[in-house]
Amino acid sequence: MSGRHDAAGQRALTTGAATLAVLCSALGFSTIAIGTVIATRDGTALSTVVLGRFLLGAAVLFPLAGGRRGLALGRDHATRILLWGGTGQALINLLNLSALAYLPAATVVFLFYTFPAWVAVIAALRGTERVGSMRAVALLLSLVGIVVILGAPDAGVISPLGASLSLAGAFVYALYIPLLRQLQVGTTAPVAIFYIALGTAVSMLAYGAMRGELTWQLSPPTLGAIVWLALVPTVVAMQLFLRGLETLGPVRTAIISTAEPFCAALLAAVILDQPVTASTVVGGALIAAAVLLLQRPDAGRMDDRVTTRGGGPAAA
Repeated sequence: MSGRHDAAGQRALTTGAATLAVLCSALGFSTIAIGTVIATRDGTALSTVVLGRFLLGAAVLFPLAGGRRGLALGRDHATRILLWGGTGQALINLLNLSALAYLPAATVVFLFYTFPAWVAVIAALRGTERVGSMRAVALLLSLVGIVVILGAPDAGVISPLGASLSLAGAFVYALYIPLLRQLQVGTTAPVAIFYIALGTAVSMLAYGAMRGELTWQLSPPTLGAIVWLALVPTVVAMQLFLRGLETLGPVRTAIISTAEPFCAALLAAVILDQPVTASTVVGGALIAAAVLLLQRPDAGRMDDRVTTRGGGPAAA
């Protein structure tokens, strides 16, 4: 597999390298919640933060994607990435991050990380991937690991609106992952993410302007958080995620992505000096077992083909 190339001429990653790429992307994505809290705690609107993140991310990705020459896709392909990739990313951000106003961060993460189960169910129903016993066991291990790390949410204090927002974000993300895999066919990760970032920025510009929330008067902490969100979760982590997704397919990628809550707990220990609890270690071990299980040859033997019927949302 190490000598195989994709449709854009890139060398395809091996299963091990793709797994490592997704794990590193999970580490980058795990900083989104804390970065967003820092960026908005002075009253800056979420729409401004998300707009700044993806607008700056697109500016950084422009030279990485090869400039105007590298970004020269067919009009239909570029439009699909801008429209479906951008609006999908904007919707996921708005749904999940808006839930933080109604629920504790741990509960939001708990509910959002039901998305690997949704990915598996959708893939099985559509027939794009066969979810065998090995993947089912890995999925169960990863979900139990999240429960151990975060603890099951207390039903008595859950806001119905917050839970609905987070679960809706999880379901949309479950649809979005296979869509991402399809949209990047025939191009490179930097090019695909540039168009996604640009489309997201346009969506957030329209949303923020409609609500009258946009401002460019940003405090230093807010500006610093936006720069971090643009560079780490957007430019770096999204590229790693797409490269891993290309090799692993949606189901395995989603399961491996459950390492993100564990990464968030480790970052909290390093940055916020919070203790690493026994539940964090046990939950992390369960997620690690799920990742290792997916490295078995029989776990990757199922059909990971990309369904290419059309180019619109019906093919997501």
